Amino acid sequence: MSREDNSAHVSALEIVEGRFPDEVTRVQHLFNIDETFRSMCEDLAAAVETLAHVDRLPDSVREARRQEYADLVEALVSEIRDAIRRSNVVVLRRPVNQPKS
Repeated sequence: MSREDNSAHVSALEIVEGRFPDEVTRVQHLFNIDETFRSMCEDLAAAVETLAHVDRLPDSVREARRQEYADLVEALVSEIRDAIRRSNVVVLRRPVNQPKS
């Protein structure tokens, strides 16, 4: 991983940690082991970055893009929240009774 890729990953991780301060350990774990989770974090970082710079867009599209990216951020935060919740679920199964010989 190049230094630039690493800083992008750190930035994405930091953004998600900031959104879920009570789940930092879980977020870090998922970010390191789950490519889908990491991709969602990177998508969120890109959407947050774009939203932060929406004022640079022409007046004719600014508000539409602001709403579009705000909705995208909200949807990604919700997906990430769901992924964190799913990762906290432990499935307990009863042992299957083996027939006695």
